[in-house]
Amino acid sequence: MSGTFKMHSPFPPAGDQPKAISALTKGVNDGLTHQTLLGVTGSGKTYTVANVIQNIGKPTLVMAHNKTLAAQLAQEYREFFPENAVHYFVSYYDYYQPEAYIAHSDTYIEKEAQINAEIDRLRHAATQALLTRKDVIIVASVSAIYGLGSPSEYEKRHVKLVKGGQENRASLIRKLVGIFFERTPADLEPGKIRAVGNAVEVMPVNERVVYKISFDGDTVAHIDTLDPVSRAKIGEPDSIFIFPAKHFVTGEEERARAIEDIKRELDERLEQLKREEKPLEHERLKRRTLHDLAMIREMGYTSGIENYSRHFDGRSPGEPPYTLLSYFPHKKDGTADFLTVLDESHVTVSQIGGMYAGDKSRKDILIEHGFRLPSARDNRPLRFEEFEKNIGQVIFTSATPGVFEREHSIAPTGQVVEQIIRPTGLVDPELVVRPVTEEGEFKGQIADFIAESEIVIKRGGRALATTLTKQMAEDLSDFLRARGVKSEYLHSDIKTIERIDILTAFRKGEFDILVGVNLLREGLDLPEVELVGILDADKEGFLRSETSLIQTIGRAARNVLGRVILYADQMTGSLDRAIGETNRRRAIQVAYNTEHGITPQSIKKEIRDIAASMRTEHQKTVAGLLELDARLYKEDPESFLKTKRLQMGEAVEALDFETAAILRDEIYILEGKEPKGAPSSRARKRGR
Repeated sequence: MSGTFKMHSPFPPAGDQPKAISALTKGVNDGLTHQTLLGVTGSGKTYTVANVIQNIGKPTLVMAHNKTLAAQLAQEYREFFPENAVHYFVSYYDYYQPEAYIAHSDTYIEKEAQINAEIDRLRHAATQALLTRKDVIIVASVSAIYGLGSPSEYEKRHVKLVKGGQENRASLIRKLVGIFFERTPADLEPGKIRAVGNAVEVMPVNERVVYKISFDGDTVAHIDTLDPVSRAKIGEPDSIFIFPAKHFVTGEEERARAIEDIKRELDERLEQLKREEKPLEHERLKRRTLHDLAMIREMGYTSGIENYSRHFDGRSPGEPPYTLLSYFPHKKDGTADFLTVLDESHVTVSQIGGMYAGDKSRKDILIEHGFRLPSARDNRPLRFEEFEKNIGQVIFTSATPGVFEREHSIAPTGQVVEQIIRPTGLVDPELVVRPVTEEGEFKGQIADFIAESEIVIKRGGRALATTLTKQMAEDLSDFLRARGVKSEYLHSDIKTIERIDILTAFRKGEFDILVGVNLLREGLDLPEVELVGILDADKEGFLRSETSLIQTIGRAARNVLGRVILYADQMTGSLDRAIGETNRRRAIQVAYNTEHGITPQSIKKEIRDIAASMRTEHQKTVAGLLELDARLYKEDPESFLKTKRLQMGEAVEALDFETAAILRDEIYILEGKEPKGAPSSRARKRGR
């Protein structure tokens, strides 16, 4: 396994960071189970935690409550630890619909089988790193608590090849097929193999490379690493490990035992449905399960195999499943031997706690109506108490820790560490309270926010507006665009990669005002923002609670000109507390700067986009063609599309289906249709 963590940073710790790093490191080494880093927005909480990780040298799981924040954190940790293994682990749910049944309309929603290849690669890269290295940081969403295949089986079933070792071409192909690699005569994709003369070419699921294994009789003569596009040789390793192409993998004996267990459960359930006089459910379950068993028997795999994971793992009913946490190291007594960081813990803690109930409700309906066996309930996320048992020492990070974090981070087993002084000398933003409604010469919150934003935009800054509903966000964005102000909206309906695209474009200055709802609060690092307008700040509730208000105020804390306008006709308890806490922190910061002669500086941060690594080559090619052909299309749309259709037909005739698919999707986008894997219609409407 690889060695310890080596952190790269051009700046030494500053502000409150040195004492926070020291206190948290000591806390971990002293065995404290729960620590809270109460760090104001822009104080460098991630930098502080990175230093702690380097100091303690343990594998670390960083969990965030959404994929956008997880992507941002993964990029930051990669910059801090370029020599170590930093991986991104999120769910597929932006790319397929989980299986479900809506009883009142008798609608069965089948799980989509199309998994985003890049996200699948990233998941495999994460689990393989955990099984082969110690210097690993995994940044994950709450998908980390969902069922995953057994780590011992996944590790046991890998194929190791050594230059000069005993192996032959036919045997290797059988082994790789046995761990779910597919043979193909065409171009290689992740999880596929191809026989070429006296060699076997493999594209693993965790890397963007091709391994070419050449044989001399029953001996491995050469192992070459090839670039998958240019076919250029980029390496010649002495040995390689090839892990299974799927996480749910079992040996022949375990598979045979599991099949018998599933058949027994099926017989029991069918008998129960017969007693309950449910012939439709009886027939449906029998047909589906027998089909799955036939696929497992013949192919070793079936769509939805995770629903039978309890039988393959040999678990008892109700016993927790294997998850990403199971792949992290554990001591001989079974206790976790890794560090867990819950970022923006005031949201992440409650989200982890709510996953089990939602999943159980969906599974109960599927089971009741004969779509799944009762054991499908055991393919589930962990309950919160199970999660706690599996994570060992925890560091919560938040500008507004919740009750759970505060109650657990008390002596003698925990502590709260404050990080209020920023390394940049930036102070919390100036707060201004103005009325919501029109009053005398005051034209109301919308007109006032627009006027204030125009001042900021003229000097090259950006502005955020936060509303109470998605519809309000969309309407305000449309209203701003109608007035000639470049604006976009952002809320939870926007897909993960598109959210990252929007935020990147905002930082680049492609538009000036971003309007959103709850997504504008936690973890969005936007140092270009000079103005935040909180509309309807006096509407007491979740979006205008003390925590939400402080988090939203923090969006203006990364810029020396940061200012926040709270639009309110009355002073609520949450408003009063949020303003009081912000002013308390601001006073401490100003006093520190005065004492040390510090001049505040806005945060400077390179604009990087993890979404670029998550797009398929197909999408990149289509986007490139659109950019090149835009002018020709505008000059004569009808003639241009006719030419493209002819080119597509020629490609089909030549059996070049990949080029045909690229041309097809370009045509679809130009015609305003929704191609497979293309940007959403909303993205096209914005011209992005």
